[in-house]
Amino acid sequence: MKLLPFALLLLTLPAAAQTALNPRLKHGLDSIYAVDQRYRTLLFDSRVNRNPDSLARALGKSREELYPYLNKQLNATDAANQARVKAIIKQYGYPGKTLVGEPTNEAAWYVIQHSDDIDTYLPQIKKAAKKGELPYYLYAQMLDRQLMRSGKPQLYGTQALSYNVTNPQNGQREGQPPFIWPIKNAAQVNERRRKAGFPTTVEANATRMGIPYRVVTMEEVARMPKE
Repeated sequence: MKLLPFALLLLTLPAAAQTALNPRLKHGLDSIYAVDQRYRTLLFDSRVNRNPDSLARALGKSREELYPYLNKQLNATDAANQARVKAIIKQYGYPGKTLVGEPTNEAAWYVIQHSDDIDTYLPQIKKAAKKGELPYYLYAQMLDRQLMRSGKPQLYGTQALSYNVTNPQNGQREGQPPFIWPIKNAAQVNERRRKAGFPTTVEANATRMGIPYRVVTMEEVARMPKE
């Protein structure tokens, strides 16, 4: 499978002119979303990667080369997408549903959510969500991720984490069971989720991720082994 090159978007309208659908920009963002999901699907979707040997053969790689190759491709496409989205937002502001329709209005969100630039764009994401240009629950999910990265409790229970710890017996890094990152005022989380537009409870969302839900505190996280 080869990654098809996509031409850079030719952005011609001023940022304030989000008044009509822009088919050219919509097509470009649809392409960006497809690229964003391509290697994530190959890496993380069990429906696709349940047979690594078959997947490796399809990609012309050995079993040993498969995951390093996929990770390298993921990092490369993420970098390219982030550069394109940065240019789009500089030109237009956040490309919401007025400009590119639905669900294309979520494409730039995915790219930012997978980047290290959430803090930079979170105010624009919030503004777009409040205007109805983007589902509010996506802003809430991005806010949770930024809070977790900052070492603070999240608000909506969307983020989970698993630490890798060195096994003293064999010296190998081993993943620990994942947990839902601590939630501020956890007893009220489902009411916050409902108001933000999430269709499920925090418990159901944890189940979807394959994680038994329990309330974890920041103090408990501080005591977890991380080396």
